[in-house]
This record gives sequence, structure tokens and C-alpha cells, in this order.
Amino acid sequence: MMSKPTLLLVDGSSYLYRAYHAMAQLSAPDGAPTGALYGVLNMLRRLRADYVHDYCAVVFDAKGKNFRHEMFPDYKATRPPMPDDLRPQAEALPDLVRLMGWPVLVIPQVEADDVIGTLAAMAGEAGWNVVVSTGDKDMAQLVNERVTLVNTMSGETLDIEGVKEKFGVRPDQIRDYLALMGDKVDNVPGVEKCGPKTAVKWLEAYGSLAGVMEHAAEIKGKVGENLQAALPQLPLSYDLVTIKTDVDLHSELSDGLESLRRTSPKWSQLAVDFKRWGFRTWLKEAESRMHEAADGDLFGSDTIGEQAALDMETSSERLPEKAVAPEKLDYQAVTTEAQFAALLDKLSQADTIGIDTETTSLDAMNAALVGISIAFQAGEAVYIPVGHSLTAAPEQLDLQDVLGRLKPHLENPTLKKIGQNLKYDQHVFAN
Repeated sequence: MMSKPTLLLVDGSSYLYRAYHAMAQLSAPDGAPTGALYGVLNMLRRLRADYVHDYCAVVFDAKGKNFRHEMFPDYKATRPPMPDDLRPQAEALPDLVRLMGWPVLVIPQVEADDVIGTLAAMAGEAGWNVVVSTGDKDMAQLVNERVTLVNTMSGETLDIEGVKEKFGVRPDQIRDYLALMGDKVDNVPGVEKCGPKTAVKWLEAYGSLAGVMEHAAEIKGKVGENLQAALPQLPLSYDLVTIKTDVDLHSELSDGLESLRRTSPKWSQLAVDFKRWGFRTWLKEAESRMHEAADGDLFGSDTIGEQAALDMETSSERLPEKAVAPEKLDYQAVTTEAQFAALLDKLSQADTIGIDTETTSLDAMNAALVGISIAFQAGEAVYIPVGHSLTAAPEQLDLQDVLGRLKPHLENPTLKKIGQNLKYDQHVFAN
């Protein structure tokens, strides 16, 4: 029996601002800012490598107002305008993402959340699995048996139980929870002085926003007075935080979900853009792939061999020519003392390893270590979780103990290390 497809959805607008604040100092040879561009593309590379998928999309907010402004003219009125150095990067980003092989959607009159919500609903109805990558808490309302959220910056994964653990309410109560608290970032009004604990308490007692409103007279004290004062606008707040799942996407998806099948990167066009923006490592990669295509190697053209072609994220560890994929895959999570001791013994006998860090930030100076990957050969690797949430990794070894005992091996000059952007990993380990 064939497994159901996985649809990987990315909140591109969320990625844009997170990357901008994490890497604001990068610039192109002509001085143009590039931090947001580099950060988003790098996160997309990692995401594509970490989550096996056949279908994907990156969704951005459209310019201008949307239907929520018609409901509430002051929606997002307190948000500052986009920074001047971010605007040209935001304009260039969608085309770069498309060239990397990601379908891109920008739908007027709605937000990226609504498009993602609609795509998640479509895929769920088809029996597909959906992974949504975002840092937006509003998206937790989409989580169900088929839909999972991932936050690439924190390493957090939220399924149904994860939402309950993080917020104290079920995914189907997230809209009630958000409406009660309001949202200062989006300027959504809520109940004054109602924080997460109060919202959870009320929803545990009365089940839903409607239930809380029905029993408002029973809630005493100043917070009860605030609740009663907020009753007229709470239905509006609920509507404002509700993500649409019925956006009309027929004109954008002529073949339905099949329109979102992942494709291979357009290397020749990417080479031009990478040179323009000063992404030298990626430029070398693109030029190498162009030569492979010209030689009739992996690609006969940009569109041939899309499923078999290596993607951008694997290029820095590309197998030698004529190599074949390993017959056996041996990937292990190291979560016990016995497993870690066996790993240390293997390291003492190795002459070459591949290594990578999983962290909470693109900024090495502020990044916290979440996990360490070590590979010994193609198809044989381990992952050591040290900073995941308990939902993601219930069993983890102690961070300081792991680092202390790995240190002699990582500093051993006779043990060769292979990786991508190893300078970043060096900084993380040094910190």
C-alpha cells in the first residue's frame, strides 16, 4: 500500500521577517542588503532536506489591505511600515524561491495564513499529510490528525498533543483563546487584562468562547467586569483571528494540488541572481550544476529528472560521480548512555565524519544548540537531541555532558570533518 503524499507549506512572510531580524547585516557587493534573502533561502534549503515531501508551496502576504480591514478598519493599524532595507529584498524573494523549485502563491484580499489554511484543508480532505512551517501562533488552529506545525527557528514541532502542551487548549479552541486575549501585534481587541492563564481557565470551565460569553455574569472581580465590557466586540475578535479555509484558488491551481508538485532548481537563472546578490558558495554550486546539465549528467534540462535530481540542500554533500545510493539506511537517534558510549567508540576509530548542528537561530552568536548530527558514510548517521521540547524528544542526554565528551573528538586534528557552512557550526560549538 502506497503512503499518502506530504504537502510542505511555508509561511513566507513569517520567514521573511524572522530572517531579516536574524541576519540584517549581510550585503551584496554593491552594498544592497541581503540578510533576509539569504536567511529565507537557507531556511528553505534546510526545510526541504529535513522533511520528505512531493508537494510544496511558499505563501506570501499580498500587498495592500485584505478582507479583515473591511471587518475592522484598525486591523494591524499599530504595525510599523516595512523597513526600507527590507522592501527590495521582499520584492526579489518570490522569484528566487520559484527558481529554487518551490511553487509560490500570493493571493490578493487575503493573508498568507488563509491560503495556507485552504491548502491544508484541501490536502487533508484528500488524505494527505501536511507540514506547515511557521512561527505564527494563530496557525495552531489548523493542527489536526493530518496537519503538523514546525518552527525551524526553535526546532519546535506541534501536533495535537503539542498544541495542548504549549497553549493549554485544544487546536479547535485556539480561536477562542486568541479572541479572549486579543493580539497587540495585529491590533485585535480582546478582554482587558486577560492573559493566557485566564483564557485557559475560562475555556476549561466553559469549553468555548460562546460558553464564556454565556456565563460572563458568573465571573466576578475586575476581570469579570472587563469580560462583560468586552462582550459586544468578542464575536468580531473571533472572526478576525479565524483563518479562512475556503479561499478560491482555482485560477492559481489549474491542476488542483498537483500544481504544487516540487520541481528542480533553475540553475542557469539562479547563477545570475546568486552573482548579483553575492551568494558566492551558492553561485559555485549553481555553476557546477549547469556544467553537469551541459555534460548530460544529472539534468538534460531544468525540468528533466525532477524527482531523481539532487536538490540544492544536498549539493554540498553530493555523492561522487558514478556513486550509487546506499542499499541500507541506518539512521539512529542517540538518547541513552549506552548509545552515546557506542558512538564515542565509533568516533575514536573513524577518520572522516560529516557533522551538522541544529540550532534555534541563524545568528551563531545567539543560537542555542538543539541537536547534533554525525554521519560516518552514506546511509549511516546518528542524531543527538539535546535541546528539543519534551514533546519532540521525550528522552535526551545532558547537553553539557554530550559536549564535554564530544569535545576531544571534534578537536582531534586527525579526524576530518565535512559539512556545510562549518564556520557557523564552529561558532556554535565554541559558544
